[in-house]
Amino acid sequence: MNETTSLVLAAVAGLLLGAMFFGGLWWTVRKGLASTRPALWFFGSLLLRMSLALAGFYFVGHAHWERLLLCLLGFTVARFAVARVTRPPGEAAHAP
Repeated sequence: MNETTSLVLAAVAGLLLGAMFFGGLWWTVRKGLASTRPALWFFGSLLLRMSLALAGFYFVGHAHWERLLLCLLGFTVARFAVARVTRPPGEAAHAP
């Protein structure tokens, strides 16, 4: 596999990790607020999301700072994408 392909795959992996992390956070907040035991939801979700994200970064980076950086960039882009997708209808696109 050439270098360009591995860098693109690292960015895609970052997007997937970010979508999982921030999508899971959104889902947890919705379920946790309606639960009778919200602390269990939030703590369990934190452990699961952090474990998966850190393991993903570890395996994607694999001692290559370039891959790790692109994975982080994809993770950050996913944060904004999930925030846009999960925005409630009718909310303004830009905050004042």
